[in-house]
Amino acid sequence: MLLLVGLGNPGSKYDNNRHNIGFMAVDTIVRRHNFSAPKSKFQAEVAEGRLGNKKVLALKPQTFMNLSGQSVGEAMRFFKIGPENVIVLHDELDLPAGKVKFKTGGGHAGHNGLRSIEQHIGRDFHRIRLGIGHPGDKSRVTSYVLSDFSKAEQDWLHPLLEAIADAAPALSNGGDAFMNALGMIMRPPRKKTQPKTDQPSSGPAPASEQEKTQD
Repeated sequence: MLLLVGLGNPGSKYDNNRHNIGFMAVDTIVRRHNFSAPKSKFQAEVAEGRLGNKKVLALKPQTFMNLSGQSVGEAMRFFKIGPENVIVLHDELDLPAGKVKFKTGGGHAGHNGLRSIEQHIGRDFHRIRLGIGHPGDKSRVTSYVLSDFSKAEQDWLHPLLEAIADAAPALSNGGDAFMNALGMIMRPPRKKTQPKTDQPSSGPAPASEQEKTQD
């Protein structure tokens, strides 16, 4: 079983905060893949479903961000899930807005949700880092992450969340498989140019034409 954890703060006033992009991503996965209706358990909202060949528990801690580890630890102990089967989706200041990276282990870089999880289960869990960009000034970080996404940011936010949900079944095969699937969805391969058939060929195409057709 995989434990898929979205990080955020509970309550409607936080729904559209940048800090809640982990909640948003898990909600989109749950909706797209027809998980069960959420229930209150482990100090969290919990939904069950499948991604690929794995049973998945989707969990949104309702403890507020800085106590997220309590909820994650409870669910892991109940289902006897090891950290190698825990995937946490969270906002990442150190990535450009809309950028996604998969990482295993490492530090929390000041993220209170990750810090709390590390305190309860150690560092050896997986993270899907969802870039929200940086305000440019350390003193503005708290107000930035606790502010709503702007209207302009919606142009990349919703397509990204949908792409993550489309790629989510690949998580059953690991992080590399997920990132490859996400890359194909976000940047599908361009169709190769078909050679013209109405003119006789007089030898190899010039280099510039070969580059276009082999892209």
